[in-house]
Formats: sequence, structure tokens, C-alpha cells
Amino acid sequence: MKTMYYLTPTLVSTHQVSDDLHEAGVKDWFIHVISKDESGLSKEHIHSSNYLETLDLVRDGIIGAMIGFFIGVVAAGLLMFIKPFGPNVPEVIYLFVILLLTLFGSWEGGLMGIASKNKKLKKFDAELDSGKYLVLIYAKKGQGRVIKTTMNKKHPEAELVATDSHFLNPFSSLERV
Repeated sequence: MKTMYYLTPTLVSTHQVSDDLHEAGVKDWFIHVISKDESGLSKEHIHSSNYLETLDLVRDGIIGAMIGFFIGVVAAGLLMFIKPFGPNVPEVIYLFVILLLTLFGSWEGGLMGIASKNKKLKKFDAELDSGKYLVLIYAKKGQGRVIKTTMNKKHPEAELVATDSHFLNPFSSLERV
């Protein structure tokens, strides 16, 4: 699934884009709009973005889990070497230490991710601050050409600013067009 990023200048234009994409066969679930004007999107019944799209929860959670796993392996290795609880400790305890520290790292990373904006969307801060609307369109296979044709014919004011192989991959890079 490919994600296409379009910038639209006004709320009216964004509403028309949404309606035209629905006519072209794109379901509401695959159109998300990011804006500073959340109340305007709600009034116009436009599907706004969610926290997984606007925050770095997934990316930072995965990074935290990897760090926690590494620390857990080191801690389990030290416990196996030092044996502070005696020589008869079951090995499942060491796996439990690794699991516990991995989960703790994931939790901490997720908390950090909640506090930070999605890295991919930072490239559009200036436009969003100036009042524009960022429309994310998730295109199924074979649907990308229909979406581009619809947008080019009916909405010349909407600018294709980026494409992404898949938005939910937190480590993929996003190149502006």
C-alpha cells in the first residue's frame, strides 16, 4: 500500500478532494487529513488523522524495545556470570529478565514517542502552520493511477508533495517531491 501526500490550501478544497476521492472508489478509511484546524475537519465530516500518524509512538517504541533488549541481554549475562542468587537459579529467570527489560524499554520509548511529532510529518510543519491541509491517501495496488488522475483533473490547487511506500513503516524515509 502506497501513501500519497497532498497539500491543499483551504478547508473547502480539502472537502472537495475527499468527496471526489470517494467518487473515485477510495473509502473514507484510506483518506486522513492533518491540520491545525481539527474542529473545521470535524464540522465538515472529514476523516482526520490519528495518533499513530501524527506521533512517533511506533518508531520510538520499537527503538526503546531494541535498547531494552540489549540491556536485558547484558543484565542477564552479568547475572549468569556473577550468580548473586546462587548456582541453582533456573535459566527461565534470565529469559524473564530479558523480557522484562525489553517491555520496559518499549514502554519508555512509547512514552517518548507520545511526546514527539512524527518524523515524516516534520517536513510539512511550515505549510501546516500557515493553515494548509495535508491529505494522506492510502492507495491499494492499482489504485494509485486513478487517484493521481482524479487529483490532477479535478484539483490542480492540490499539490502532490511526497509519496511513501508505506506510512506505517516508521523507519522508511520520506522524500518530498
